[in-house]
Amino acid sequence: MDVLKRRIGLEQEFFLVDEAGDLSHRSDEFLQGCHLMAQAQGLNPQYFVPEFVKSMIEINTPPAYSGTELAAEYLKNLKLALAVARQMDLRLYPLSSYPLHIMPVMRDRPNYHIQARTVGYDRFLHAGKCTGTHLHLEVPTGVIDPRVAVAYNSTANEREELLNIYNLATAFDSALISLGRACPFYEGEAIGLAAHTIRYRGSEIFGWEGVYTYLQPVGGLMPYAETVESLVEQQFSRYHAWLQALDKAGIERHLFLEAGGSLLKSAWNPIRLNKLGTVEIRCIDSNYPSVILAIIALLEKAAHRVRNEQLKVKPAKDVYTFELDGNFLWVPDFDYLNGELLYAAATEGVKHHKVKAYVDSILQFAITDGGDGAKYLTKLRTQLDKYQTIEADILQEFTPATAKLSRDEGLRLVRECCDKLEAQVAWLDTNHPLAALDEEPVTL
Repeated sequence: MDVLKRRIGLEQEFFLVDEAGDLSHRSDEFLQGCHLMAQAQGLNPQYFVPEFVKSMIEINTPPAYSGTELAAEYLKNLKLALAVARQMDLRLYPLSSYPLHIMPVMRDRPNYHIQARTVGYDRFLHAGKCTGTHLHLEVPTGVIDPRVAVAYNSTANEREELLNIYNLATAFDSALISLGRACPFYEGEAIGLAAHTIRYRGSEIFGWEGVYTYLQPVGGLMPYAETVESLVEQQFSRYHAWLQALDKAGIERHLFLEAGGSLLKSAWNPIRLNKLGTVEIRCIDSNYPSVILAIIALLEKAAHRVRNEQLKVKPAKDVYTFELDGNFLWVPDFDYLNGELLYAAATEGVKHHKVKAYVDSILQFAITDGGDGAKYLTKLRTQLDKYQTIEADILQEFTPATAKLSRDEGLRLVRECCDKLEAQVAWLDTNHPLAALDEEPVTL
C-alpha cells in the first residue's frame, strides 16, 4: 500500500461581481475568456467551470501529490481567473455568502430543475446564495465503484483505508466549519450563525431553514461507517431516500437518471464518496486563499498520518476530542459530533470551550509530521484563545449583528473582499505558497 502516492484536489466557488460590487450574470462570457487564456498558456481549460446559477463560477485544480503542489496549482488557476476578470471589468468575490439580498438566476438544465422541484424552489435558491470549497482526498484506485459504492474486487487493505479516510473526514466536520467561517451577512443581515452551513445543510433539530432541512440523508452529515458494509448500506439508503423524495414531488425516477443521476450523484452531503475515487469534503466555506491553504495543510497532514501509521479511526462515547491510543484514533461519537458540537461550531465557533478543545486536538494530531504549513498550524494552535475568523473580523468593521446591512455598506464590503483576494494572490503566488504562509502571522 503506497500511501505516498495518494493525491489531493480542490474546488472553490466564487461569486462574479462588477466593479461596483453588484452581482454579474456574465459567467458564460467570463468562463469562455478563462478557457481561451488557459489554452494560450498551455493550461487545462476544464478547471474553469459553471455553477448552477449564472452569478457563480467554480475554479478547480488538477489532482496534486502534496499540499504544496495543490496550493501552487490553486493559485495559478486563481491568478488566471483574476486576470480575465480584470480584462472584462469584473471581479471575483471569494466569501461564503453574498452579503446583500439577491435573486439568483438558475441555469435551464434538467438536473437543476429536478433538484429544485424535489426540495422546493425557494429552499433550493439558498444554494445559489452560498459558495463553498470542496477538498478531495484520494483513496486507492478502483475501491470506489459508482454502481455499488465499494468495488467487490477491492482488497481488505484498500477498503480499510477508504473507511478510515471517510471517518476521519466526518470527524473533521465541525472543526472545518469553525475555522473557515467567512461572511457573517446573509440577505443583508448578520444572523449570528455560520450562514453557509445552516442555509445549505439545514437542520430540523436546530430549526435551521436550508436546502436540505427535510432531506438530511441527502444533504446532512451522515454517521460514521463502522464497516465497509455499513458504508455501502448508507449509500443505498440515501439513494432510496432521494428516489422517495422524487416520488413525493411527482417526478418520474427515470428523469433523474436521464439527467445524469446515479447512486453517488444523489449525494450532496458534507462528506461523500465521489466517483473520481475520492472522499469529498464539502463543508468548508469559500474564503480567502490564506484560509484555504491552511485548511489544505491541516487535512493533508491528518490524512497522511492516518494512512502512514495505518490508524483506525473510531468514534466513541464520552470522547470529545481527537485521542490517539496505539493504532486507534478515537474521535467524538456521531450524536455529539452532529448535535452539541455542530450547534456550538455554527453559533459560537472556536470561542466555545468544547469547540476550542476539539480543534486544538485536531491541530495537535496533524502537525506531528512537520513540513510546509506545520509552522503556521503550530502558531494557530498556540493562539486559539485569540483566534478570529474572517467572519469575526468583518463584524468588527461593519454594522452590529442586530442591524440590517445597507446597500452601500454591503457593496463596500464586497469590493474590500475582492481587493483582499487579489492582494493575497499576489502575495502568495510563489513556488512554495505553504512555506510563505509559515512566515506570516496567524490572521485567518
